[in-house]
Amino acid sequence: MKHLPYFCRGEVVRGFGRGSKELGIPTANFSEEVVDSFPADISTGIYYGWACVGNGDVHKMVLSIGWNPYYKNVKKSVETHIIHTFEEDFYGEILSIIIVGYIRPEKNFESLDALIAAIKSDIEESEKTLEFPEHQKLKHHSFFQKDGAITMANGH
Repeated sequence: MKHLPYFCRGEVVRGFGRGSKELGIPTANFSEEVVDSFPADISTGIYYGWACVGNGDVHKMVLSIGWNPYYKNVKKSVETHIIHTFEEDFYGEILSIIIVGYIRPEKNFESLDALIAAIKSDIEESEKTLEFPEHQKLKHHSFFQKDGAITMANGH
């Protein structure tokens, strides 16, 4: 994928409220402006990479770009599930992500249970794949430093 790795930073906003409540898998949502700044030709689907809230630690993440067919969204969204347990919500904080790789296209599901099973499988794949040395080096990228110069950029 020509856009990867993809570097992005933006404020965390309230989403649809489904991640934690309905799915048991909390997500951090970017604003419409940040979503609109993604390359128009980036494929919708599920990705993996690294995420950092504010100036905190860098964690593995899984990310969905698209319309979430199960929920029939009318607006494209970018939702990040950080593979870490946070004690409290972080709306209004700055989320920095590096999208490293692609897992699968987005698709519709027969049931909520099937959707949850697919997300859990995506999380497992992300956790394993991000252990590869070529992905580990991005965890320590200068983008995640306090003075990381990249605001919105594609590339290294």
